[in-house]
Amino acid sequence: MRYYIIAGEASGDLHGSNLIKELKKRDAAADIRCWGGDKMEAAGATLVKHYKDLAFMGFLEVIKNLRTILKNIKKCKDDILQYQPTAIILIDYPGFNLRIAKWAKENNFKVIYYISPQVWAWKENRVKLIKECVDKMLVILPFEKDFYKKWNYEVEYVGHPLVEVVEEFEKENENASPGNTQQNIIALLPGSRQQEILKKLPIMLQVAGHFPAYQFVVAKAPGLHESFYAGLLAPYKNVSSVVNKTYQLLVQSKAALVTSGTATLETALFAVPEVICYKGSAFSYQIAKRLIKIKFIGLVNLIMNREVVKELIQDDLTVENLKYELNLLLTNEKKQKQLKDDYAQLKNLLSQGGHASANAAESIYTFLTRLPQ
Repeated sequence: MRYYIIAGEASGDLHGSNLIKELKKRDAAADIRCWGGDKMEAAGATLVKHYKDLAFMGFLEVIKNLRTILKNIKKCKDDILQYQPTAIILIDYPGFNLRIAKWAKENNFKVIYYISPQVWAWKENRVKLIKECVDKMLVILPFEKDFYKKWNYEVEYVGHPLVEVVEEFEKENENASPGNTQQNIIALLPGSRQQEILKKLPIMLQVAGHFPAYQFVVAKAPGLHESFYAGLLAPYKNVSSVVNKTYQLLVQSKAALVTSGTATLETALFAVPEVICYKGSAFSYQIAKRLIKIKFIGLVNLIMNREVVKELIQDDLTVENLKYELNLLLTNEKKQKQLKDDYAQLKNLLSQGGHASANAAESIYTFLTRLPQ
């Protein structure tokens, strides 16, 4: 069979590569063409376009690069028409992928979505388009099944692909087991974009001065220049940094201060006590508050449907609050035990029925083999 897979960012490339490996186990003759990155190419797909050429974040950047974006969409459609795949597999990346889904359906291609757009958080009306255009939706968060049921749309929960990524890392690194914390290390994960880092990292760093017995280590974003961090980190004696070593850092950490996003889930899967930190511009925050309809911003809390880890959002993200919460994580045994139990429950929930990549590949292959020839 011929598979055309589209991922538009680093996480999509990672999860897409694991999906490709699993598809090849089930379909020895699989021919795969993709928009993605180095990992998907290494897994055996023919790479058409790298995600680095697709990443436009924010309203203004999208407007500025609209011509390029439209050109990319046209290139993708032309390539699909020429390739004539058995199915198109879309991985998250809704701005681009939902346009392709609509067009693909109109042109009688089978459309499978792996890793749903976060329509439960905002732009819920996109579900109408998904129902019309997507033949099979595979979701990775347990509550998404119920969310789509509300819309009378049957989806399949396959588990979360990060579980296997973390397990794989632990297997490959023999010292990588939660609790390997000989050193007093606190991980700081301030995000990957310059604006968000400038909002949160200075507050995180000020906390370091109140815990002189600990070494605070910043996980730097690989795309940002060394000089960007130098001025921020310079005043602090007990602060250092790493690049491209976030998992190695988490494995050695006693606690972590983490910007909301996938990193909060990765931190939990490594069983590291954490505080979720979020702060945006006052204007952006007010808009987001009106648009986003969710109880929590941290994935850990959203999945568990209760506050497992503390969220300090906007005006609550202060040095005093962060200092208090971090001290609790480091010294309160009851809190530590509760977190350990909650994290175990979370992992169990996310790995129900095995690994996400294998489940997704099995579901896709079965679905396609049952189609009328």
